[in-house]
Amino acid sequence: MRRREFMSILGGVATWPLAAYAQQRSGNVARIGFLTRKTDASVSSQIDAFRQGFHDLGWVEGKNIRIVYRDAGGQVDRLRPLAAELVALNVDVIVTVDAPPTQAAKQATNTIPIVIAVSADPVGAGLVKSLGHPGGNATGLSLLAPETDQKTLEILKDTLPKTKRVAMIFDPKNQGMMIRLKAIEIAATKLGIELQSIAALNSSELATALTLVAKNPPNALFVLSPIYAAYQREIGEFARRTKVPLLVDTSGLAGEPGTLLSYGADISALFRRAPTFVDKILKGAKPADLPVEQQAKFDLVINLKTAKALGRDVPPTVLQRADRIID
Repeated sequence: MRRREFMSILGGVATWPLAAYAQQRSGNVARIGFLTRKTDASVSSQIDAFRQGFHDLGWVEGKNIRIVYRDAGGQVDRLRPLAAELVALNVDVIVTVDAPPTQAAKQATNTIPIVIAVSADPVGAGLVKSLGHPGGNATGLSLLAPETDQKTLEILKDTLPKTKRVAMIFDPKNQGMMIRLKAIEIAATKLGIELQSIAALNSSELATALTLVAKNPPNALFVLSPIYAAYQREIGEFARRTKVPLLVDTSGLAGEPGTLLSYGADISALFRRAPTFVDKILKGAKPADLPVEQQAKFDLVINLKTAKALGRDVPPTVLQRADRIID
């Protein structure tokens, strides 16, 4: 899918409390900031879903809404200045993807509403006080991880019973991901699997680490969606070089090269849902009063194309459980 050409705008430098936003919009055009660690072709369908969500609610880009995209290019340290830019632009709402962008936005403002499009565990990551009563200026949607991550390992064990070691790339600066890593370590131990954790702070360090891992490849590589978005090239090269199958946490990545299976929510559905929070806030609702929504539908997708290419057999019992099979 062709990558979208994102818009940028200039605006005033003042910030205003929530009650004044509607009156301060120029020409009644709502301005929505969109802050993410990295946006590339792998998430273009999710951006399309986000824009479609606004369209479904009657918002028309360029007419009554304008979306201002800020992408850190995979560099976490750039998130805080980018969040400050959105605050200086006096956007009406900031939409964030995952914990680091949300933390950056919360550090930049405690008045502008924040809608979290995707978060594994917003309470555990300290983004909201509770799911039912978020408090503060942030609310949004949760993936219900790490429970689904643990289930993913169980499915892998059923699919490849001889699995003894699984590698997982993690971002040590992402508090929500660290919570997931700990839960996955516990699940791995129960399943008799050794979890090999690989820290990723930047592309060069990850490439070096994966080169070392490739000398003694694991049975599988567990890739969380924020990691895939940030390091798609490095992960793809590792998978091609080692023939190690990938397991991912969202059905949207099930068809990516090297992926054997995915279990989790359709992240595009969360992106499509996020505008409903923005819509309510623009109409006067306060983030503190909007409960965080937990995704209730999780899909198991088996990529038989990858399985055949890697010479792996998927048991019929696993195929029968699949919600979708890619062949």
